[in-house]
Amino acid sequence: MSVLHKITKCLTSPKTGIFAAGVLFGTAGIKILSSRDAKTCYSHATAAVIRAKDSVVKTATTIQENCEDIYEEAKAINEERELEEAWMEEFEADDEEDEEDDDDDKDEEEAEKEE
Repeated sequence: MSVLHKITKCLTSPKTGIFAAGVLFGTAGIKILSSRDAKTCYSHATAAVIRAKDSVVKTATTIQENCEDIYEEAKAINEERELEEAWMEEFEADDEEDEEDDDDDKDEEEAEKEE
């Protein structure tokens, strides 16, 4: 087989056509992607992405601030509740002591009456 026959066979194969089409589309794609209109489109798309990012960051910051506020309020509620419970325990202990004192006083009065 001659070299010319091999080259002709290689150029007429379907793979060569696919390769040529790929080179053609690649070259056209580079031209299209580097055109002024494409660059303008990329700039607008990038600007939209930046605006979306800013919006997401702003929303995340607001949510974080709200969560911090809720956490602080919850801590304050728990501190208040602990103080109330401590006061109630102290008040109940005082009541019990008063009742015991009253019972002791009654017992003493009855003992005095019996004598």
